Amino acid sequence: MSVTLERIGPLALEVSGPEGAPLVVCLHGFPDVPATWRGLREALVGAGLRVATPWLRGYAPSSLEGPFDLDTAARDVVRVVDALSPGRPAALVGHDWGAACTVVAAARAPWAFSAAVTLALPHPLAFVHNLASHPMQLRRSAYMALFQLPSWPERALVARDGALVRRLWRAWSPGFEPPREHLDEVVRCLRASLPGPLGWYRALPGQLLAPGPARVETPTLALHGARDGCVHPALARGQSAWFAGPFEQEVVPAAGHFLHLEQPALVHARVLAWLGEHPAPAGSAQRAAGTAAGG
Repeated sequence: MSVTLERIGPLALEVSGPEGAPLVVCLHGFPDVPATWRGLREALVGAGLRVATPWLRGYAPSSLEGPFDLDTAARDVVRVVDALSPGRPAALVGHDWGAACTVVAAARAPWAFSAAVTLALPHPLAFVHNLASHPMQLRRSAYMALFQLPSWPERALVARDGALVRRLWRAWSPGFEPPREHLDEVVRCLRASLPGPLGWYRALPGQLLAPGPARVETPTLALHGARDGCVHPALARGQSAWFAGPFEQEVVPAAGHFLHLEQPALVHARVLAWLGEHPAPAGSAQRAAGTAAGG
């Protein structure tokens, strides 16, 4: 399978699949890299789709400059869709921070997306709403507060060959052993990128005061690992209230936070089925008008 490295605005991305085919954009989370999508990319390209897997802003070789708010990330994603799929909506798949970007992009620019799949993170407003009922999540999310500290997180993430990163993966996906070469690639990316990846967390306090994303009209499938050690599945309870279009959510058994790597056959099948149920139309005047209005 041929893979090309391209740059669109601030984002570097790998692109594969036939030019002109319906586009799927896959967004990674933390601590991870686009290589996390290799298995899904193969399945999507095998189904005749074109796939783009960017490094998020703050992750080399993408721009290491902020801002790192979700609205900026959404504009980055729409720019990719406009460049690679002009006049035709794309599908969007996101894991962790990529899932948050997916929700906000779909809410802010519904004309740009035909379908969406989120992995391991519910709608951000559902997450905040459910925190009060699930205080155990505050302990799981304590690392977010630590990442607000100056200097220490930059050193800790890459110290001792990325021991903290490897520990986070073990805690978030209990019993799962990712390929060592994948985690080595993650640590190399972080070492080349810091403090960029921490910018997403350090931008969080300001975003708490910003207006939340509108209800999502894009057909969305939300998948969550039953054993997720980072975000408990209970934090997704009631999230359908923030989705105005077709919406389904499923808990994937025997999987933690990195469910697409732990249960690839199941996750790939559900993603392909959802995208097949909600294909991109051949053209979209509404999207073109929306892009012109939204800038």
